[in-house]
Amino acid sequence: MRIMTRQELIEQIRQKQSFLCVGLDTDLKKVPQHLLNDEDPIFAFNRAIIDATAPYCVSYKPNLAFYEAFGVKGIVAFEKTIKYLKQNYPHHFIIADAKRGDIGNTSQMYARTFFEEYDVDALTVAPYMGEDSVTPFLGYDGKWVVLLALTSNKGSHDFQLTEDAGGERLFEKVLKKSQEWADDQQMMYVVGATQGRMFEDIRRLVPNHFLLVPGVGAQGGSLQEVCRYGMTKDCGLLVNSSRGIIYASQGTDFAEVAAQKAHELQLQMADELAKAGI
Repeated sequence: MRIMTRQELIEQIRQKQSFLCVGLDTDLKKVPQHLLNDEDPIFAFNRAIIDATAPYCVSYKPNLAFYEAFGVKGIVAFEKTIKYLKQNYPHHFIIADAKRGDIGNTSQMYARTFFEEYDVDALTVAPYMGEDSVTPFLGYDGKWVVLLALTSNKGSHDFQLTEDAGGERLFEKVLKKSQEWADDQQMMYVVGATQGRMFEDIRRLVPNHFLLVPGVGAQGGSLQEVCRYGMTKDCGLLVNSSRGIIYASQGTDFAEVAAQKAHELQLQMADELAKAGI
């Protein structure tokens, strides 16, 4: 079974001077047209993007919705992508973005799927159903739960920011309670880049946990703001970019342009790491 510890992840961030996670949200309606002639265009696209961006990132995050949408062919492409990463880029942290979470025995099957069958490093999990829906994912040594905390979408305000009688917001309750289930060696949190100074509130509750941060780039989040309020002495961030990298070009140069975009972000990240003395 594949294992990547917190310290190994930190070491990769230091070596590459990057905390970039590339989101593999592969949509056949958006990939370059010439790839559609390939036997497996989803995997062909992913492989080219991975080979081009690997020097500049420490993590990849395939979003399961973009694979399940194409039925069996999509799942096969997902599985081939995971195998390709493990065989060719064993030091990259692999997050399956599936947002699972259900009653205990169902979560056990989800955990078996992603941690035994696919053997990814981490899985995004929804906390709404509580402890017994999350703990089955925590029964695997060396595997990570990335718990949804405060997301970057407009609707996040509908529930996540609602307050109880004591003024505690729902996302704060999630952060506090979930620390009873696992520590910062096995649990991360999803926090949207568009939340800005809210990172200060989050860091008061989870000062050392890694945060997976989507929303930089296409969704309008600021990398500098995320780092100002969210970075720790160990970095403590995995900042995801998907559309801004993988769909930067629709031509035959799509992989080359993706590499340029990833490199641009990596250079910005190197500056932020230097400011923090990392």
